[in-house]
Order: sequence, then structure tokens, then C-alpha cells
Amino acid sequence: MITGSGGMLGHDLVAVLSRQPDAVVTALPHALLDVSDAAAVSDAVAGHDVVVNAAAWTDVDRAEDCEEEATAVNGHGTRNVALACREHGARLLHISTDYVFSGHGTEPYDEDAPADPVNAYGRSKAVGEAAIAELLPDAGYVVRTAWLYGARGSNFVATMTDLAARQEFVDVVDDQWGQPTWSYALAERLALLGYSALAGTAPAGRYHGTASGAATWYDLARAVFELSGLDADRVRPVSSAAYARKARRPAYSILGHRRWEAADLKPLEDWRTMLAEALREIGPAHTRR
Repeated sequence: MITGSGGMLGHDLVAVLSRQPDAVVTALPHALLDVSDAAAVSDAVAGHDVVVNAAAWTDVDRAEDCEEEATAVNGHGTRNVALACREHGARLLHISTDYVFSGHGTEPYDEDAPADPVNAYGRSKAVGEAAIAELLPDAGYVVRTAWLYGARGSNFVATMTDLAARQEFVDVVDDQWGQPTWSYALAERLALLGYSALAGTAPAGRYHGTASGAATWYDLARAVFELSGLDADRVRPVSSAAYARKARRPAYSILGHRRWEAADLKPLEDWRTMLAEALREIGPAHTRR
């Protein structure tokens, strides 16, 4: 079962799992399942072996003014899903975020590094992670991801493609570090993790579902231009101060991938290799909003 299936990652998960001959997929967008409704969540989880919780409040800036509402989804809603999985004996794969970390680090964050969020969104997601650790110590899988892009919805790669067609120059932040990750590649990895969880070969706990390597937003923008056959010098570096946002963003969001070894799975490939494959598969036109 997939909650939040109407989003970018949820859509890709449905596409990946629907091609598995032994998979029976129940896809539930927000219109069909509100994770803040505990009774509805329990009814939906019944009869499923694996639940992927991709439902989330993702408006980072608005969460600063609406932290209670964000926590109702990302924290208490996740708790409802975990409770239902415990009740019905299902494994839970929950999508979390790099924003549970402060971004003050200087080396990749280990999966077991303590959470230290600097904004309301990160705090709301940390509440959900804590609920899973409490309720599903042997059947809960928290998969943190970051900097997602794909064929659906609003995302940075789509924005760069749009701006390249409309502006001579594009100014992009060059002092925030992360790991650009193709949502379809993450969906494939989640499917493998789900099967491994069922087989008992992947230990429960926290995993980091991000591409390997490291980049700034500026690096990513230049790569999008280069791989699209455009002049990358049209991308100009600026500091974060040029784009003041209500919520603080982590300056360093590089995540370590140690835990995949325990599941006998390799980390996701380098972000540049991943981006090149994504643009070949979905094409620049299809990354637009």
C-alpha cells in the first residue's frame, strides 16, 4: 500500500511496483486517505504486507506559520500509519528528509546521527521518525531523501528547464550542499528494500535514500544546462542571502549510506550519472511543471 501516491515519488512508486508480477498495489492519494484519520488508516492498512508512507506536508516555508498543522500530518499522521502497521503486522517504509539535521555538519551525516532540525518542517518530520522507532523497532524503515526531482510536480530540475527557455541568465545558490536524487531511482530502491524487508534480509531502522556524491544547487543547475546541450555559463552563482526564505535551510545536507550494506544493497549511484539517465528517460520537456 502506498499513501500519498499522487505526488512525484508516489507516482513513481506505483509505476515501479505495478511492473512486479507478484505485487498487488493499493495507491491512496490524499483525496482517498487522510493519514490524520487513525480509523481510516487502520482500515486501509489491513490486508497489506508492506506500506510505503509517502504522505507529507512539504511546504517548508508555510510550516513556519503552521507548525501544528504540519506536525498533524508529518508527525501524528505518521504515528497513525505506524500504529496501523503494528496492529496488522505490516512492514512500514516511511519517507523522511535530510531536514531532520541542522546542516551544520562538515562530513556526511550517519543514519544514526541525532536529529537536530532547524525549522518547523524538520521538527514535524522528526516527530514522525520518533514514532516509528517507538512503535515499529523491528518492522519500521525510515528512508530519508533530499533534493528530489522527477517527471511530475514542481522540482528544481523542472524549474531550471523552464528558466533556460525564458531567461538569458539564471542565478542559483552556491552555498548549500546536497545530493540531487531522481525520484524514479529512489522508487526502484524502495521496491527492493520492501522485498528485502519481507524476506528478512534488511534490518529495520534508518536508511538514506539519496544519490551518491555531493553538489550545490549551482552545480546541479550547470549540469542540467550541460546535459540539455545549453551553455552552462548562463548559470551564475549567488549566496543564499540573495533568496531570503522564511524557513532556514540546512547548508550541508550530505547523507552517508552505510546502512545499505546491512541490507546487501548498494547505495544509489552518483548524482551526475543519475541526472544524465533521468534526462534521457524523461526528457527536458517532461520535467516541466
